[in-house]
Amino acid sequence: MYDRLLLADVATVSPGRLGAILAALVGLTGAILGGLALRRPAGRSDGARRRLGALGALAAGLLGMAIGGLVVATSDGGIGTGNGRGGGYVALVVGLIATALGALALVRARRARPASAAEVRLDHGR
Repeated sequence: MYDRLLLADVATVSPGRLGAILAALVGLTGAILGGLALRRPAGRSDGARRRLGALGALAAGLLGMAIGGLVVATSDGGIGTGNGRGGGYVALVVGLIATALGALALVRARRARPASAAEVRLDHGR
């Protein structure tokens, strides 16, 4: 059977759990920003917003993965001991998803960027 001293109470919020919750929320914010950046149409005036959303998703995803990795690396118990290891793993996955969405949105924003006047002159000058 389980030893009562090893398992944490469900309502107890340890520093590890708090860090894992914070990391997961930061990663979730990044995933939402990345999804919104991908959803926006690629218009001339919307390119800056798309790039800003993509960069925000990248930053939030990387930060969520860093905090989640720190929680996993510093937890001294297994899953269910209240150290936040399970939440740290969730934060790593959510942060990875946010980073991927942000990178995809950034690639699409750069591809859809309008050509500058200098680039147009160079192409027509051939």
